[in-house]
Order: sequence, then structure tokens, then C-alpha cells
Amino acid sequence: MYRYDEFDATFVRQRVGQFREQVARRIAGDLSEDEFKPLRLMNGLYLQLHAYMLRVAIPYGTLSSRQMHKLADISVKYDKGYGHFTTRQNIQFNWPELKDVPDLLDELADVEMHAIQTSGNCIRNVTADHFAGVAVDEVEDPRPIAELIRQWSSLHPEFTFLPRKFKIAVIGTREDRAVMKSHDIGLRIVTNDAGETGFEVHVGGGLGRTPMVARLIREFLPRHDLLHYLEAIIRVYNLIGRRDNKYKARIKILLHETGKQKVTELVENEFAQLQNHNDAINPAEYERIAAYFQDPAYEETDFDMGAFDGKRQQHPQFDLWLRSSLGKHKKRGYSIVTVSLKPIGGIPGDASAEQMHGIAKLAEKFSLSQIRVSHEQNLVLPFVKQQDLFDLWLGLKEHNLATANVGLVSDIIACPGMDYCALATARSIPIAQDISNRFADLERQHEVGELKIKISGCINACGHHHVANIGILGLEKKGVEFYQITMGGDAGENTSIGTVIGRGFSGSQVIDAVETIVDTYVGLRQDSETFASTYARLGVTPFKEALYATA
Repeated sequence: MYRYDEFDATFVRQRVGQFREQVARRIAGDLSEDEFKPLRLMNGLYLQLHAYMLRVAIPYGTLSSRQMHKLADISVKYDKGYGHFTTRQNIQFNWPELKDVPDLLDELADVEMHAIQTSGNCIRNVTADHFAGVAVDEVEDPRPIAELIRQWSSLHPEFTFLPRKFKIAVIGTREDRAVMKSHDIGLRIVTNDAGETGFEVHVGGGLGRTPMVARLIREFLPRHDLLHYLEAIIRVYNLIGRRDNKYKARIKILLHETGKQKVTELVENEFAQLQNHNDAINPAEYERIAAYFQDPAYEETDFDMGAFDGKRQQHPQFDLWLRSSLGKHKKRGYSIVTVSLKPIGGIPGDASAEQMHGIAKLAEKFSLSQIRVSHEQNLVLPFVKQQDLFDLWLGLKEHNLATANVGLVSDIIACPGMDYCALATARSIPIAQDISNRFADLERQHEVGELKIKISGCINACGHHHVANIGILGLEKKGVEFYQITMGGDAGENTSIGTVIGRGFSGSQVIDAVETIVDTYVGLRQDSETFASTYARLGVTPFKEALYATA
């Protein structure tokens, strides 16, 4: 994984020193909250419903065990003993005191971490496939490109005052595990007919109050032209993107109002001008960065998973865990392990200090000290030998991290909602917990099969409800919370926006509504059909009839 060079280290330490002085001025009353706001946002510090919240960057979701240990220590020293992993592959601390934030940032710098590009109208933390570098179907590891974009964008003067935040995702597979088409720019690494590596360029995705799927504007962009082309896109957005209405100040609105053809033409014109400059991707610089992401020294192993047959019979929970938690690895004898942060009845994405230390120690023992954060608010161990899976499972069980529900009904994405967020209009966390408890029987969840439920506590859609098989949006009407259900969304390579199925439900009704939808699906599916396939075949009608039959 990438290690800071001298510039990175100096830059981050200087930023901490600058912010320390700004915090001192705010506490002394020399800066008002309005004056302090842009300064704190540049350092990842939000003012939430009850306290400040610090969002820490985890570029493209890659963590070392050393960094995870530090995050655990910080959660105890400066917070309430836990952290919250987010859909942008970051971690949030919800209760730091303002006076302590500079010291917290200093400790992050000790392990090559920071909170830059996690808030404000800038290019946000670049995300990537959480299976990057080990996926069996990968054209190329997307993390070196994501790191290159991070370095290029951190101090670029063109991007310090954008109309709104701007998000980029990079993947190297056909399967989309990064919600790439829901980003302002989504990049897929591909090869052309000549065998050259480049990018599909998708522009204009986003969720929020106006959900849109990104549009393909370039089928093949040569690798060396990437930074020029990104700059061309962002220049066009920065120059003509709307600033009169913050809800319309996104590139997706620009594409919608101006048209894909015109925007593409403007981008290509900017790109043609930029090609005369000398700041295209330097092959030597790319190779320098890529060297940090070289394959580890894999051990040769011909382990046969059949050796676990006895343990599967003796430990049914281990059998369920294997069925839900393993991803195919490019190296024979290894598996990618997804670690659920969704214990039954738990808060999606939360991890205690004890759990963070635990997963760090297990990564040291079983995964070459590397951990990934997924956009689905889970963790990933990317380098696990199959012969170690049973011992890993036992270790995860000790820390309540072995819930066998990855990709199932209780593996819910949920934003913090009204428990923390000043923008939220309804609670998300209790609804997620209630759904999880309703489907507490893991055998039942496995019988239901793959099903994506996502919950947002307001129209900003931080819970990605628009692209869920079953999406839940919490709203407020006349002082009462109610929940709108969407169906048919997809966050994968066939990204689609779900459809609102009808009137909303109260908090006490929505859990029954979800169960009705699930039971209807189980009754209507054919053979081993997934929920998404059944919905695609039948549409919303049978589900609406089941939900509103007694209305």
C-alpha cells in the first residue's frame, strides 16, 4: 500500500499546525462560527446535531493494521470508544471536542492519515473497488490510479472553489463494487482492440434529491491522457456549473440541463487545449506509485476447501459464514474475506475500539496486515489463505465480527440519520436495527438470498437508498416521521434508480412492510432467482398489491 513521501508528510504536518492556530482563534472568540466553518470543513470537521464530527480519509478504502490500531486508540482517547465506517470508505468520529481536534489530527499524521478532502466543495476522497488488486476478473489494480488522482487533486488550484463537492470512483472490473455510476466521474479501466490500457469515462452520476446515473462520454481514454481529461471535465463544471442554487450545483444537473452532447463537446475542446501542456501522466511517476501496490509474496498452497466438510457439519455457523463472506481470489489457495459490521440488531458500520484492535491483530496474523473498507460499510481482509479460514472465523467470533450476513437482508447500509445529523428529517439507525432483529434468523436470511436494503434519513441520500433493491427514505410531515419505500434500484454494473411504490409508512409500519415485500418475493421467485431478477421479471405490481391490500 502507498507510503507517504517527504512532500506528503510535510504537507499534512503543516496543515495540522495551521488548523491548530485556527482552532485556538475560534475558541478564543477571534473567529465566529461562520468564519471558522470553511476552515474546519477543509480539515474534515463538521458541526453535527449534538457535537462536532471528524471524518477521516481512507483513500480508496485501504488501511494497514497499524493505522487501524491508531484509529482504535483515537476512538478511546478523543471519542466514545467507537468509529463509524461510511459509504465513502472513510471513518467518522462523532464526539471529539474542538480543543482536541488538532491533537487528534497530529496522531493521525503519525500513521500517514489525515482528514483532508473529506468535506467541503472539493474533490472528495477517491474511492475504488474494495477487492482491488486481488479480484479474479480485474483488468488492472485501480488503486495506483486512485492514488495518482488523490495526489494530483489535493492542491490543484482549479479545484479549491468548486460549486459543490465532487466525487470520483475508479474500478478495474466489469462488476462494479464501487457504485461507480453514482459518482460525478466514474472510471472503469479497460483495454482496447490493440491491447492498450485506458478508461471508460462516465460523468454525471449522483444520488441526493435528484438521483441520476452517470453517462458514458468516452469509451476509451488512453492512460496518459487521464489527468488532462479529468481537468477538462472539472473545468467545464467549474466554469458553467450552477452556483445560484446549491441543490442544482452538481455536474449531473449540468448534463441534464445542457445535454450530454454539448457537455461532451465542451470537455473535448478543453481537453484539446490541455494536451498542449506537459502535466499528463508521467509514466515514471505512475510506475513509482504502482510499485507500492505490487503483489505480495504469495505462498504456494493447494488447500482443498473440502477439508472443511467436517468442521462445517460440526459448526453450522461456520458453514453459513463461508457461504456469505468469501470472495474469489486471483491466487489459488487464497480467499477474499468480507467482515460484516452489521451484527444482528447492531448499528450498521459501527466498530468499537476493541473490534478495531481485534481486526487489526487478525489482519496481522492472516492478511499480511492489510484491511479494506467497503462502501457497504463492511471491512475486507484481502489476503487470507484458505487453510486459515476456520482459525480466522474463530478469531472474528471473539470480537462479534463473524455475522454470516454479507449481502443478505440484515447487511443494511444506513446513514446516521437524526441520531447525529443536523440535516436528517428522520431516524435511520433504529429502522435498520429493527429490520435486522426481524430477520435475526440467519438460516432464514440465507434462504431469502442476496438482497440489498439501504436507508437514508433525508433526501440527501447518504444511505444510497435510490440504488437499493429495497430503499427506505425517512421524511418528516407535520412533525411526524414516515418512510417512503422504493424498489428496483441497483448499485452494480447495471446501475438503476429505484421507483417509489406508493404512500409512505410510519416507523412502526415500515418493518412489517419490508417483511411483506420479502415474503412476497420468496413466494413468487422461480428456482434460484434473486430478488433483483424477480422484480425485473414481474415489476412492482405484485408487491404493491401485497403491501396495500388492506388499504
